[in-house]
Amino acid sequence: MQFNLVATDAQSKARAGVVQTEHGVIETPIFMPVGTAGTVKAVHQRELKEDIKAEIILGNTYHLYLRPGLQILEQAGGLHKFNGWDRPILTDSGGYQVFSLAGTRKIKEEGVKFKSHIDGSTLNFTPENVMDTQRIIGADIIMAFDECTPYPCDYGYARNSMERTHRWLQRCVDRFDSTEPKYGFDQTLFPIVQGSTYKDLRVQSAETIASFGREGNAIGGLSVGEPAEMMYEMTELVCDILPKDKPRYLMGVGTPANILENIALGVDMFDCVLPTRNARNGMLFTTQGIINIRNKKWADDFSPIDAELGGYASTFYSKAYLRHLVHAGEYLGGQVASVHNLTFYLWLVKQARQRIIDGTFRDWKDVMVKKLMTRL
Repeated sequence: MQFNLVATDAQSKARAGVVQTEHGVIETPIFMPVGTAGTVKAVHQRELKEDIKAEIILGNTYHLYLRPGLQILEQAGGLHKFNGWDRPILTDSGGYQVFSLAGTRKIKEEGVKFKSHIDGSTLNFTPENVMDTQRIIGADIIMAFDECTPYPCDYGYARNSMERTHRWLQRCVDRFDSTEPKYGFDQTLFPIVQGSTYKDLRVQSAETIASFGREGNAIGGLSVGEPAEMMYEMTELVCDILPKDKPRYLMGVGTPANILENIALGVDMFDCVLPTRNARNGMLFTTQGIINIRNKKWADDFSPIDAELGGYASTFYSKAYLRHLVHAGEYLGGQVASVHNLTFYLWLVKQARQRIIDGTFRDWKDVMVKKLMTRL
């Protein structure tokens, strides 16, 4: 994997870059739709490519390990062949599940013992087998195994967790560097910065992660309930330490406003379930602000969902029709809303990229953040 900076913004820390992988080029800043179980919910691969214009999607190591399982993925020739997506894929490591399945897991130095949410069977994730699992899944970018700490988090717990994450990282790197990709294309390992919301821990973690000299770096443990301003403070602190010539990936973030503010702080890559999850509940992100399509005010609004955005789903279907679909519980409602929201997210980061290149990002960002938080 290679990363080249194309432009930097004079009035902020925003950057435009290009990530080159063997499955294609990723222009940053970029938003990566989340395909937890090998699919972006309710969205065809053709729509992802042609309508949404996604350049990279995510898979989830924990979920793919359970279903369809490594044997099927290996027989298929990896996730790209299995789901037909021929552009880059990033897989998370299962670290977030360590956080989200708090009631059914035990963390030890060796690794983490889980109970499957499907059948209750016991699973063991270690830095080594998580590297092997992601090799088999066949992602272009794979994540180090870490623990995502909750918020709020006791300082002592945050420090111990961070130090263990660093020890796990060394084991991840050793295993990754001693094994080969399975399907004939290169894979890249990103370490993850942790440290909760404690400045000294975040600094220590960012410096430790940077010292490994990998091709890219991730920032974890944010967007887990802390105030937005605290997230921005930690992100800025970390971005100022992580190498400028490597892509920076802020995991699990977030709203359109979150994304623009974090681009301004130097983040290059984002992912979040928000656009698709909220779509299924009737919340639409548009170029003019936020729409709750369930509201009665849209019942006789026959204008397109978002004429300014463009794209098939956003211009072909009316607000009134989408509201009808959602109220009727029709599957098409969730599909149209999901395609629309993802189209918007990809449009937003492309707009940000162009503004960075043009030198107009900061003023545009300040206007857009206010507009995009407006409820219509």
